This record gives sequence, structure tokens and C-alpha cells, in this order.
Amino acid sequence: MKKTKSILFASCFVGALFFTNSCNDFLDPENLSSISEAQQFDSTDDTFSALIGVYAQLGGDDGYGQRLSLILPQSGDDFRTSGNYNCNDRRGVATFGACATNTELNNPFGKLYTGIERANLVLKNIPLSPVMQTGSAQEKALMNRYLGEALTLRAQYYYELIRNWGDVPFYLVPASELPEQNQPKTDRDIIYDQMINDLEKAATLVPWRSEGGTTSNRISKGFVKGLRARIALARAGYSLRRNPQIMAQGSNPQKYYQIALTECKDIMNHSGEHSLNPSYENVFRALHTNAQDTTNEVIFAVGAFGGGVRTDSKIGYYNGLKHHDNSVWKGGGGINALPTYFYEFSKFDLRRDMNVGIFTINAANQAELAASNAWTDSKYRKSWTSITGPSQTLAVDWPLLRLSDVMLMFAEADNEINGAPSQEAKNALLAVRNRAYAGNLGQVGAIPSDKVGFFNAVVQERLLELGSEGIRKYDLIRWNLLATKIAETKAKLTAFINGTGAYANVPLNIYYKNSVYDPTKTAQQNIAAIDVYTTGTDKSAVFYLPNQSATTPAGYKSIAWRSGITATYVDNPASGYAQYFQVNKRELLPIYFEYIQNNYNLTQDYGY
Repeated sequence: MKKTKSILFASCFVGALFFTNSCNDFLDPENLSSISEAQQFDSTDDTFSALIGVYAQLGGDDGYGQRLSLILPQSGDDFRTSGNYNCNDRRGVATFGACATNTELNNPFGKLYTGIERANLVLKNIPLSPVMQTGSAQEKALMNRYLGEALTLRAQYYYELIRNWGDVPFYLVPASELPEQNQPKTDRDIIYDQMINDLEKAATLVPWRSEGGTTSNRISKGFVKGLRARIALARAGYSLRRNPQIMAQGSNPQKYYQIALTECKDIMNHSGEHSLNPSYENVFRALHTNAQDTTNEVIFAVGAFGGGVRTDSKIGYYNGLKHHDNSVWKGGGGINALPTYFYEFSKFDLRRDMNVGIFTINAANQAELAASNAWTDSKYRKSWTSITGPSQTLAVDWPLLRLSDVMLMFAEADNEINGAPSQEAKNALLAVRNRAYAGNLGQVGAIPSDKVGFFNAVVQERLLELGSEGIRKYDLIRWNLLATKIAETKAKLTAFINGTGAYANVPLNIYYKNSVYDPTKTAQQNIAAIDVYTTGTDKSAVFYLPNQSATTPAGYKSIAWRSGITATYVDNPASGYAQYFQVNKRELLPIYFEYIQNNYNLTQDYGY
């Protein structure tokens, strides 16, 4: 125990560079000085304990338990944070108006660097370990696996830093070995290139899932390759540069598209390791019980456990389907689905009712339709866990990479390299769509064969497939489509309000009765169980038809559907969607001001 804690003590050193209080939570009043750094790595067991310290920075409130997964990724053209604008809280992030004093930006930045420092300590000391000199072949292979996992975690932490803050200080060795610890920013392309090279090495050291006996909570070769593909696409794509301050594409993009293509294809060729789960819903249900989905579609997920803010998650409590405070469950509703997102799905798409929660659970544990300004994400539900009452930490895992994401990355890269999609790329996109339309394959539609048409199809499919998984905003940035999609979404919201164009037949109000809510039923069954008033026989069509009655029918309640959205939702200083977005400025977040104060070489850029 002491050995594990002393590696945590050493790893906190880099946190002191940025903010002197950043590591207090990792320490307790135990004498740690009796164990040297070298002793942390004198056996495979001790080395694994140090590696666990690197993994530990993934979870908790300031990691993928809340802020990195649910707060910083808002807003795209799918979801937004609930509530009104404040530059110093989560709403400031979601409206692209965060201040440098916003505390939501503080701990995640420091937590990522603590993870990098812990990884650097592992990467330094494994080659120096006596195990690598005199250990058995099996022990050396195990140590090399740990080395590969540390390389991968460091790459993940840098990727997260770059996609939120752009150029950042770059550390490849423990802070204690740096003659100047206050490092300036390094160009992101240099960091990306190093991480791409590191992951190429890591893929030779880390086994496939079946070879290593790993669950989705531990890094396997599939995640190493998938992360390499993801970073390669980011390197090939656009990002907000410092000088000049514009959105610009990375150099030599074809090289990086090829890397992404090769890595994704290798994962897809190992179908025995990871394959599409026939049930889209069951992929996410498994995350609520720390279980592996049956086909291992989730390649890597951040594990949540322990009930505390350092190791557990608020996924399903902060976000997800809204459960009334007086219901059995209590929680959800912190993230709102844009009403236009619901209508991006056809009524035959099984993902619609998983991605968008159009009902809430009331105080009597019944399902009630929600007004369109209060729809939520719905892949995460406290009622899908075994936890009731006021508890906020639910031990719901966060999926960092799924196979469907890999397949769509493959399709995108193939299209870019070949100037049009190959049949293999079209098949990958089709497989994702076919699952979404199971039982209604005739509604899938044609897959485009030209480059522009296929790219647009990939953009749309990623919107539908990966909603509320913390990906969309960053996709739009690397495609240089964020400004375009925000403008398009504002126009769609205006059309929604006015009932024009695609929304001409969307009802102003819907009439319904409360229904029994059974969390064991599927998402589609939950919607079908709500008694909605219609003059026809197909109740599922009510969302796509004008008002079914001029007044509220006897025994029914009215809910504001299209009428739930007003002009203030689109353009209002307090509540407007993406209200403070500015092109070539707000694609990135400001660095929390104290990090700038504590590092005289660190600059605040992008107009903040």
C-alpha cells in the first residue's frame, strides 16, 4: 500500500507546476518518504500498482466521470447544457462563453497533467527495472505490456488536452528531470506526431482483448489502434491555430488518413475481438452494471467504482433521463437534447428513443411526456442501475471507444484517400445503419457513391450513432464544420418554432396520459407505452402530424411540443443556443487563469 501511495506522491510533482493544491486529494497523512522511486518498479506487482495510478486519472468528477465526458464536450448540433448562461460555470462552457476564471476548467486540466506525469514516471522506470534485466520472459512481457498501456494513457491525456485547449506544454519525462519546469506551449502537431509514434510502439506491446484476458475497462490492442486512428484524423483535420489565429488543416493529411484507415481496418478484421452488438440499446445498458456487452463492441470504457468523486461517475445522475426528485430514483436532466436532434432521426431508427429522452419520470414513478425545451439525452438512466434515492455516484462506465465509431472512422478515411468510397467503406457505413433499422431494412436508404455525398453521409451517421458520447463537437471542429452546423442548427430551430420546412407537420402540442414506467422495457417500449391522443391508428406517427385536436381531449394532458421552443432559445444572452460562439476564437477553451499565473512561460491565446 505504501508503495502505491508513494508513486502517487511522486506523480503529484508536476501538478505543483500549475497549481499548488492540485494534488492534495491524492495524499493522506502517511509517511511516504521511506520508499524510493526505483523501488516502485522492482517487481511486476509494484509496477502494476504504479500503472493503476495512471489509469486512476481517467475517472472521477474531474475526469470522465463528469467534466471531461459531460461538460466540456458541449455544445454541438445535438445537445446543450441545461440552464442559463454564466461565464463561470458549465453553462459558460456550453454556450462558448467560458471565462478564464471558470472553475469547470481548473481541475480537469490539472488532472490530465497529473496523469501524464504518472505515465512519464512509469515510462522512465520500467526500462530501468531489475525485472527487465533479470526477470523471466513472461515477466518482461508483462512489463512491456504495462509500458504500452502507459504510452496509450499518456496519448489519451494529451489528446484530451489538445482538443479542448489547443497547443499545450509538452512533457515526455518526469518533471523532476526538467532543467526548466515552466514549459511554454508546444505546437499540437508535434505532440500529435509523438503520440502517433508512441501508439505504434504500444500496439506491439499490448495484447488483443482475448489474448490478455481483458475487459473493456483495461486497454487492449484494439483501443491502442483505435486511439491512434482517432488522433491521426485529428492531425489530418482542422483546428484553431495560434499564429495566425484561424482554423487551419494539419499538414500532409493523406499520410494521417492512411494511418487511420490501416488501424481501423485491422480492428475490423479482428471481428472475434470486437463486433457490432445486434442491440444498440444493450451496449449502453451494460455500462450501467460495469459489465462487458456481449460482443465487446465497447473497446474501452472508463471504469467507475467506489462511490466517491475521485473514482466514481455521475453519469446517469447529472445527465440522462430526468427522474423527479421525489421519484424512487432522483436524478438526470443536466443535459438537454436540441428538439431538432430528435427530428434528425426517422421514426424507424431505433437510436432515436435511446439518444433523446422525450419523457420524464414523475414523483409517482410514472412516465410523462416532456416539453421540447426539456428533452434530455437518454442513453444513461439512473433507473437502469440498482441505485435508488439521492445517491449521485452511480458506477456507470463511460465508453471512450466503440466499434461503430471505428467503422465510421474507417469509412471516412477510405473516402478521403480514394476520392470516393470503396465498397468496403460503403459496407461499413451500411452495417451501422442496418443495425439502427433492424426490422425495417427497407428504410435504410441508399449509400452515396461520390466523395462529397459519402462524406456528408458519414457526418450525418456519426451525429445519429454517437450522440451524447462526447464526440460530436470535436468532430465538427476537425471537419471545420462547427460554425456551419451552429448556423444551420439555429436556422432549423427557427423553422421548428415557425412550423416551416421539415417541421411543417410537427404538432404544436401533444395530448397524453401518464403511463407506467418499467425500466426493464426497451426504450421503444417505454415510448409506445405512453398513451398519446391521435385520430389515427398509428400512435407512433403523432410526433410527425399536426395537432390531433383543437383543444385538450377529456382525460388527457397537453404538453408543449413545438410550442415549447421560442425565439429566446435561439438568440438570447441568457438562454440562447451556442450564443457566444465566435469563429476562429471559440473553438477552444481558455486555460484557467491560475495556471497562467503560476507558469510565466504559458500564454493565454485565442482572444481570451
